[in-house]
Amino acid sequence: MNPDHVSSRPLVGEFLGSALLAAIVVGSGIMAQRLSPGDAGLQLLQNAFATALGLGVLIALFQPISGAHFNPVVTIADAVLGARRWREAGPYLLAQILGCIGGAVLANVMFDAPAVSWSTTARATSAHLIAEVVATAGLVLAIFVLARTGRASLAAPVVGAYIGAAYYFTASTSFANPAITIGRMFSDTFAGIAPTSTPAFILAQLVGGAVGLALAVWLTPQQRPAATVQRADLVQASPDR
Repeated sequence: MNPDHVSSRPLVGEFLGSALLAAIVVGSGIMAQRLSPGDAGLQLLQNAFATALGLGVLIALFQPISGAHFNPVVTIADAVLGARRWREAGPYLLAQILGCIGGAVLANVMFDAPAVSWSTTARATSAHLIAEVVATAGLVLAIFVLARTGRASLAAPVVGAYIGAAYYFTASTSFANPAITIGRMFSDTFAGIAPTSTPAFILAQLVGGAVGLALAVWLTPQQRPAATVQRADLVQASPDR
């Protein structure tokens, strides 16, 4: 086995998981708009409910294959802790971003909308950016406290529940993910974000990720030996490595 070789299987897992996540977020937003026109509160409830359930399923499905990050902030944090090699991080980030773009385009097409329609929803207010720092910090804190205390198997229900709740307790509705933020630019629908708002959102998410990781490390200084984010090493012996 070549130690420098990065298996294609985890990368495909990250791409598919990210694409399905974006399709769930954007698609449920479009459906919510159509089912409940004029009722933003009900639209948000439908969007949050579908995302929370779908994210839990995707994590359970892809966690043994790729670690089920679907999020550049999580991958970067994993590399900072040494649980993932930096040479793996770049391909992971690319797979996540391309997957989220593809998933948003797929959602548009499924609902007979233009494949690409740049969002016009501006979101980069100070309140939204503070909310993104909080949302991302909480997400990273939850993931890595579970991982560092040997409870990574709980990630699917915990992360799904957290994101569902964060749709409501954050002003930004908790994007908490640079890849999904980029993907949501491609759909001028309920879940979209204007390209002009995206850089500020991503910066806020990176700051939030750093805060969340610092808190996780401080709160759990004695990492259990087997407690890391479940990752591609689980399939390290697969034939294509």
